[in-house]
Amino acid sequence: MATMADVARSAGVSVATVSHVLNGTRPVLPHTRQAVLDAVDELGYTPNTLARSLVTSRTRSIGLAVSAISNPYFTEILQGVEAAALEHGYSLLIADPHDDPRHERKVVQLLHERRVDGMIVAPSPDPGELLAYLGRHKVPTVLLDRVVDLPADGTLVCDQVCAESAGPVARLVTHLAGLGHRRIGMIAGLPGLSTTDERLAGYRDGLAATGLAYDEGLVVHGDSESAGAAQATAALLSLPSPPTALVTANNAMTIGALRALREHGLSVPEDIALCCFDDFAWADLFSPRLTAIAQPSRAMGAEAVRVLLDRLAAPDGPARVLRLPCTFVHRTSCGCTEQPPTSVKGTPS
Repeated sequence: MATMADVARSAGVSVATVSHVLNGTRPVLPHTRQAVLDAVDELGYTPNTLARSLVTSRTRSIGLAVSAISNPYFTEILQGVEAAALEHGYSLLIADPHDDPRHERKVVQLLHERRVDGMIVAPSPDPGELLAYLGRHKVPTVLLDRVVDLPADGTLVCDQVCAESAGPVARLVTHLAGLGHRRIGMIAGLPGLSTTDERLAGYRDGLAATGLAYDEGLVVHGDSESAGAAQATAALLSLPSPPTALVTANNAMTIGALRALREHGLSVPEDIALCCFDDFAWADLFSPRLTAIAQPSRAMGAEAVRVLLDRLAAPDGPARVLRLPCTFVHRTSCGCTEQPPTSVKGTPS
């Protein structure tokens, strides 16, 4: 089995230079770097990551804790995290907290015990135990997708990466209002999540921007799941004056809403218009094709890795919250002709 010394002899450089190239610990001239990489390929050299971690106290691994990995949205985030981690020479350990605060605390502890260099976590609706653990053990962490209020005493410094939520939902509401809808229902997500709160705020902002009154009877929670959204949609349809348009707050709830509409014999958009937050791969295969807000899922995952690596390089830097803009994908379920996608960030005035 080839050693680092063998690679150094083959490339005509020192062992220290080989180490710098493989570990990224110091800039190396491009031609020297390429000579080292060519020698690695030619000799079939495989770094001993265990030995290296004992010396450097780094395992070059990242822990990722996100719920509902089967959800296409989180699957795309995972792809972004994995690609960026691999690009920077990091491996990935994955756990599913199931949006359960106690389970979340356990899986994060398990990842920490595996000596990951840092973590990327999509927090549950009640992340108190999670934040306490991260603060107590000073674990470098990026919170993903959902924003939380960090302790004011500075015991925990976490960066946060998420997509815009309020502005894009307001854009859906103003679009539907512009089509003449005056009773616009909202299928909201799981209470306690920042994404749920922000999208509800966007719903209210959109109503206000178009001069429509907020009616709490038109807002129901689908708890971020398909089955819950189906029940919530049925509740809206049972109102004496049901909505003429719906906004669903994630892709799973869009499926549930469509199921409920079909069971009630309603057609989209002829009987009721539909716009959804979260685009997904087959959204344009539905008939009609779904008008949606597309989140930059893969970019969020890649950005979370970049921010975590920045944190590892500068542990004492101030915490940051990065928000990525979404895209309004204008198809036909809203009841109008298809138009080119547009970027959405701020709330309409």
